[in-house]
Amino acid sequence: MNLYDFTTKSLLLCATLALVTTLQAQVAKAPLRERTCISNGWKFYRYATSEQPDSLIYDVRPEITDARDDKPADARPTEAIQVTTQRTVLKPYILPTGNAFIKNANARHTRPQGNPGSNFSFVQNSFDDNAWESVDLPHDWAIKGPFYKGEPALVGGGMGRLPSQGVAWYRKKLNIPAADAGKSIILEIDGAMSYAMVWINGHLAGGWPYGYASWQIDLTPYIKPGGINQLAIRLDNPLNSSRWYPGGGIYRNVWLTRVNKVRTAQWGTFITTRNVSAASAVADMQLTLTNQTTTTANITAVTEIFAATPGGQPTGKPLARITHASTTLLPGTDSTIKSTAVISRPKLWGPPPTQTPNQYIAITSVYNHRQPTDTYSTLFGIRKLQFDAEKGLLVNGEKIIIKGANQHHDLGALGAAFNVRAAERQLQMLRDMGCNAIRMSHNPPAPELLALTDRMGFLVVDEVFDSWETKKTPWDFHLIFPDWSEQDLRALIRRDRNHPSVILWSFGNEVGEQYTAEKGAAVARRLYQFVKEEDTTRPATVAMNYAKPDMPLPQEVDVISLNYQGEGIRYSEAYKGLKGITTPPLFPKFHEKFPGKMILSSENAAALSSRGEYLFPVYKGISAPVKNKQGGNDTTQQVSAYELYSVEFGSSADKVFSTLENHPYVAGGFVWSGWDYLGEPSPYYQSRSSYFGVIDLAGFKKDRYYLYQAYWRPQHPMAHILPHWTWPDRIGDTTPVHVFTSGDEAELFLNGRSLGRKKKALNQYRLRWDEVTYQPGQLKVIAYRNGKKWAEDEIHTAGNASQLQLSADHSALQATGHDLAFITVRVADATGTTAPRAGNKLRFTIQGPGTIAATDNGNAADMQSFASTEKSAFNGHCMVIVRTQQGKTGEIKVTAEAEGLTPASVILKVQ
Repeated sequence: MNLYDFTTKSLLLCATLALVTTLQAQVAKAPLRERTCISNGWKFYRYATSEQPDSLIYDVRPEITDARDDKPADARPTEAIQVTTQRTVLKPYILPTGNAFIKNANARHTRPQGNPGSNFSFVQNSFDDNAWESVDLPHDWAIKGPFYKGEPALVGGGMGRLPSQGVAWYRKKLNIPAADAGKSIILEIDGAMSYAMVWINGHLAGGWPYGYASWQIDLTPYIKPGGINQLAIRLDNPLNSSRWYPGGGIYRNVWLTRVNKVRTAQWGTFITTRNVSAASAVADMQLTLTNQTTTTANITAVTEIFAATPGGQPTGKPLARITHASTTLLPGTDSTIKSTAVISRPKLWGPPPTQTPNQYIAITSVYNHRQPTDTYSTLFGIRKLQFDAEKGLLVNGEKIIIKGANQHHDLGALGAAFNVRAAERQLQMLRDMGCNAIRMSHNPPAPELLALTDRMGFLVVDEVFDSWETKKTPWDFHLIFPDWSEQDLRALIRRDRNHPSVILWSFGNEVGEQYTAEKGAAVARRLYQFVKEEDTTRPATVAMNYAKPDMPLPQEVDVISLNYQGEGIRYSEAYKGLKGITTPPLFPKFHEKFPGKMILSSENAAALSSRGEYLFPVYKGISAPVKNKQGGNDTTQQVSAYELYSVEFGSSADKVFSTLENHPYVAGGFVWSGWDYLGEPSPYYQSRSSYFGVIDLAGFKKDRYYLYQAYWRPQHPMAHILPHWTWPDRIGDTTPVHVFTSGDEAELFLNGRSLGRKKKALNQYRLRWDEVTYQPGQLKVIAYRNGKKWAEDEIHTAGNASQLQLSADHSALQATGHDLAFITVRVADATGTTAPRAGNKLRFTIQGPGTIAATDNGNAADMQSFASTEKSAFNGHCMVIVRTQQGKTGEIKVTAEAEGLTPASVILKVQ
């Protein structure tokens, strides 16, 4: 079974890969722990005003004096603004939700008396919400737009020009059977943007302000078994709170867990392995148990370990058995038991293509006074990691060069609402490029995304904060850092620590504390201690774009993670004189200062391009900052796809490759970025989305994709020509031709005539024919390796656009309501050759049990709504995303039309 098959079969009512555990038949007939996805059937209301529409605020915020969002990404963060108020706020009632993640019991929060908000109509059971919008989760209220255009804009380019700001409510009725009396009823939210506050039956139960955190609330004190219970969740998503598109709403899954009060605690298992060999591996397990009853519990527990299927299910007989030490738990207390097992002939987890991402599953049965009370399942992997200052990363003894991509959390035209199939598609395309690692930039990911990286074998840098005490935007995380940093960091690690794909914790990205010497290092020291108290098996790091080897901050981390500093910032000839951080290439100095620490290029390149846009003249060197008429067009807001241009603090891929090769002790790096993402549209802040990706927002490969593929997959025969060869206005003009190939030399032909054979020099990653005179016809390249023919590519001059062509990434769908098909629309001439400059206005219709979820063309400057069924092609291409409907099967027919062009259709089958 391939990855897509088992993913779609497990979607059911929610797009989830989480395991719902049930007790074995010999223990009990009914499940002891029922974890149900409750993401369907919600009511939603968003206030029209961006101001505070009611008095139920988490906390006051400082006045915004500078709302500009077009600051360079490497601009220095600034000091926080202190605010005091006499206004009633709900923070004291929300803070206790995080108490389980505060180690010092004396620092935990006590809930004040009272029940604020109980008289507010939206939280009351009797309120009639029939007029509210009906939605299913995950839900992003902002993605349909409309986009804010021009300047000044309420939401500017930095946050994607979409209406993510404001206050909104979600309501859902919960039917809790009378049989659940005496059980704990726990609400689990994987992500809600942001400042979430939860009422149940009119009682304020708790909440969590950080929009990327996963968290839970025990609803038991307020639940009425045997009837309908009203859940109401208020979100408050501020303006000027992010440097990228945050999304808006409950944008990840929501769960309801029914479980006995003596049970495994939240994220209460932690399995690590040591002494890993072909013969055996030692598995160490920490099991945290909780007693929420009013009487003393006498607990025993047994864990059985099985091999796991690719879908995360146990298979075969138990491979090991752990009988945990018995423990006595007083009412309202927790206890952690440490146990060990030996697994014979372990199948190791490791990254393809040289290793296999095998997994195991541990099933823990808990007993109180010999009666079964809980069953809890834990997926994990067995692997050995070494972080070597000279060799880099070794996985199971094999050196693995990190070929990574930074990824923001949005899914393009689908927004922040998580979808397994969309995320899987992103990872599959990155894998085909040769990518083997993902850095979660700069926040905790959806749990299902880590399930995918586990199964596909990606290495993961799991990151939590983009700011600490200083601010990057006026209302970002710095406002809640003093109160919530410990809880957010510990929660991330407890949630994700069993994922074998996670190899490194990152607790900060380009934080302002790089500038504050020992004061900033003290903050890092505090966070580092939290990491190590939760997990000693993985190193911890902070991504640094300013801190130098002799500064205090780098001393506080296990791995040196450098953003752009390794390659040098604004240092080479084309970048000299630009304002901002300026530094020479610093890999050698960091290596000399920290000879025992592995070095990682945590962000590099920050190259820019627009798919299919080729601007002339072409820069003669290998890397230059984009500006008008040097790789950029300020009028069209496009960047040349010759892949030579970057932001001012960045560099081209060619320069990055050369620098890494010249410093072989560096473990590898993460390109900024794998995919284009919503927001941060440098250098054109009038646009909606970034230009950084090697893949555009719609999922079309830029030319840079093939440059990376040629370098990262040297044994994969490939050749790629750019630009396209349809230039009716350039006949007789010089039109440079570049070739990306995994071969070591190539010969270029124009209409059958050789333009010469060229061989790559040392630290050269493309072949260039910069003096080609354009004439229409055929352009062909034959690549060679070690003197033998290796690969070839050819492109042709297109005629007038005359037809549309449609193709789906897959045509057999599941009727889950979450499965997706991504349909490529191509504008072509009569022969089927893509018309590479076509911008025809397209119209889309659909018949059958599906909906058009979104459309996109990859043009960062296009302000047409993603929800529109009309979209202009961008350089010959457009994308239509189709979603199935829950429980409805049959054929879906999608048709594309455009004036003057022959229409086309594609058929999808829904099972």
